[in-house]
Amino acid sequence: MNSEQVLATEQQLLSPGISEESQLAGVVFAKGQGSYLFDLEGRQYLDFASGIFTQNLGHNHPEVVAQVKQQLDELWNVHDASTPARARACQALSRHLPEPLTRVAFFTTGAEAVEAAIRAVFSSAPPEKQRLAALRYGFHGKTQGARSLVHWDIGYSNQSGNSVLGYAANCYRCPLERSYPSCDMQCAKLVNKHISSKGNIAALFFEPVQGAGGVIVPPPEYWSMIAEVCRENGILLVADEVISAGGRTGPFLACQHYGIEPDLVMGAKGLSSGFPFSVLAGREELMAQGAFAGAGSASSTYGGNPMSCTAAAATLEVLENEQVLAGIEEKSLRLENGLRTLAAEHSAIGDVRGLGLLWAIEFVSCRKQKTPDADAARAFYRQCLQAGVRTCLGGNIVRIGPPLNISDADIDAALVIFDACLAKAEA
Repeated sequence: MNSEQVLATEQQLLSPGISEESQLAGVVFAKGQGSYLFDLEGRQYLDFASGIFTQNLGHNHPEVVAQVKQQLDELWNVHDASTPARARACQALSRHLPEPLTRVAFFTTGAEAVEAAIRAVFSSAPPEKQRLAALRYGFHGKTQGARSLVHWDIGYSNQSGNSVLGYAANCYRCPLERSYPSCDMQCAKLVNKHISSKGNIAALFFEPVQGAGGVIVPPPEYWSMIAEVCRENGILLVADEVISAGGRTGPFLACQHYGIEPDLVMGAKGLSSGFPFSVLAGREELMAQGAFAGAGSASSTYGGNPMSCTAAAATLEVLENEQVLAGIEEKSLRLENGLRTLAAEHSAIGDVRGLGLLWAIEFVSCRKQKTPDADAARAFYRQCLQAGVRTCLGGNIVRIGPPLNISDADIDAALVIFDACLAKAEA
């Protein structure tokens, strides 16, 4: 089939509820190699979305390919039985995770790991603590439990959330209409007030840097203030690092950037080069004792399967052997400088923000009023794709997240295309 036939087949048979970026793209990808994707007709695209932040090593890294091919000939799935691949994944993760996170459980998606974290929290929570807390603008997945954390009501839902919601540190669009740093971190103070006054909150679920919400990067003191109050009140810290685990923001976990010591961490996406793999990592007392340690509490039909575990172990080994994380700071600065230059030159950009190799461009029709401009974001996304760069679209925000081992030349090439597409829109 050619691209036209593929798109026609999907339009006829596939549910149209796919992502907005896929709906708008009109491109059929057939191959990936390093930082590039290729469509059926052979046109190439720099992948500045890394799949959906899944390809931390780019596409088809030769070492990952070799190990997965070998595993393909040996064993695919045997439920959650012990396998060398699963043991290797455990060992690889233990070399990267902070010391208190000594136990892991494997699943297939970020949302599945979030659901497991909810079970782990309540398996050890005292009777008087039967509520959870989360942050506005957060996203933890599309399953019922994950949705209820943030009262996410997109699509159909027959249950309302019972979690306590605090304010994220969205400095560009401060919900309290303050400005950093004169705000005195009122958002963090309100989070602390909410979670400490209830007396019935077992855990705070949070993204250290909110990804789907538009790459919301809080000031450093935000998390130190909240973590301290959580500890004082016996509230567990549960970090959703589905996007950030594996070095996306620089250190292996974004929590390490802020000095947060979480009790539980969920990771997925970039940990396994695009294979269905997620992990819940946690403290010994939460994951190896009590109800969560009971038979079947952490099992999953496909979780920990040899194929995904091999991909994860290989990916983590490449991160180590090629010292990928050591180069992120320099690449991040290069990308940041380029994006901020674009923001200074193009009025359609209201804000540029990010950390490591996770960035966002927020489009506005009026900088003074900060009026969201989803049409401008969609136009930019489509023009970039036509010019050979794939990004990640969501509302009036375009997220930027190239592979962690991307070359300086490819960063510069993408920035040139971004500039040309913005200039074209303003012409």
